[in-house]
Amino acid sequence: MVTGPLGDPVLAGWRMDDQGTGHPVAFIEMAQASGLALVGGAEGNDALAANTYGTGELIALAHAEGAEEITVFVGGSATTDGGLGAQRAMPLPPRLRSTSITVGVDVETYFTDAAREFGPQKGASPAQVQLLTRRLERLAGIYLEQYGVDVRDIPGTGAAGGLAGGLVAVGATLASGFDVLAEAAHLDKALDGVNLVVTGEGFCDANSFAGKVVGGVARWAQNADVPVLAVVGDTDLEPNEIPQHVRLVDLASRFGLDQALTDTEDLVATLVCATI
Repeated sequence: MVTGPLGDPVLAGWRMDDQGTGHPVAFIEMAQASGLALVGGAEGNDALAANTYGTGELIALAHAEGAEEITVFVGGSATTDGGLGAQRAMPLPPRLRSTSITVGVDVETYFTDAAREFGPQKGASPAQVQLLTRRLERLAGIYLEQYGVDVRDIPGTGAAGGLAGGLVAVGATLASGFDVLAEAAHLDKALDGVNLVVTGEGFCDANSFAGKVVGGVARWAQNADVPVLAVVGDTDLEPNEIPQHVRLVDLASRFGLDQALTDTEDLVATLVCATI
């Protein structure tokens, strides 16, 4: 039980195991504690008040339970607090010297751009976006003064409304969220002897092959010389924007939206069999 983005108590799951390393490793998904879905989406959110305190509580708990490594996956947040809430809830940097924190991100947004890029989808009005941006700019200056880290110059620190930057300021490192997951799941071994990799998402755009799951899967499969079938709901990509080893099929264009929504499983199975 932790503090939700607008102060209500929420139940947030997290994971601890040794991943075969012999020492405790914790995995935290910030959306479990500070996600937009917890407040009913943009319409139920207070973009100015939403904070990451609950995510900091999870980090503090993982630290208290003996985690030597903590990975925080960021995304789907209700917040644009620059990670200040999380900092207030978690142990101060001197108490985290025995614990390394990795932040898994899938965007390259800079810290002070977080409100402009993500604020509207969290319910922020144009005026609130400007206010949140000024708040992030001031916070970046505070982090530089307190911790000697200029989060304004680091790509990815704007993820989850600047939570990534707030954690970097106190010693965390950024990494590709997909790569962290793939390594934890031993994806390289899973690709041994495989003839085809199937992946997909609802809407496939340029971002899909620049840090998202579809692109991550395609990159790992290419390294293993395995072809990829990407089944998506819809796409705005041109053929020359799709990697050569990827066959991309958008269900809406091929079968129509109604059938894509009602017969998804059968359509995917048919496409896989036809590709093999």
